[in-house]
Amino acid sequence: MKNFRTFDLAVVFYHQSRKLKLGGAPRDQLHRAALSIPLNLCEGRGKPTRKDQVRFFHIAMGSVRECQGLLQIVGEQSSECARTLDRLAASLYRLIERAI
Repeated sequence: MKNFRTFDLAVVFYHQSRKLKLGGAPRDQLHRAALSIPLNLCEGRGKPTRKDQVRFFHIAMGSVRECQGLLQIVGEQSSECARTLDRLAASLYRLIERAI
């Protein structure tokens, strides 16, 4: 997507999360949640009304929070990946606030 900084950050986070050395259920759950973020941002951006857009942006924020929890559980809360996720959360928060 062009000119959509929050989406760009979500893609960067997704690729960083794929490089983390995790195994089993935490790895699978992180990958699914990390992929959900940019996909919901794209779907929301394509909706015709602000109300529909915000709904998908909130879903993306839920996935951000899920990823934050997972990174804390696996001890990666201080990683570059976690710092990118924090920047993404702030950008998404601003996006939601402007859309409301």
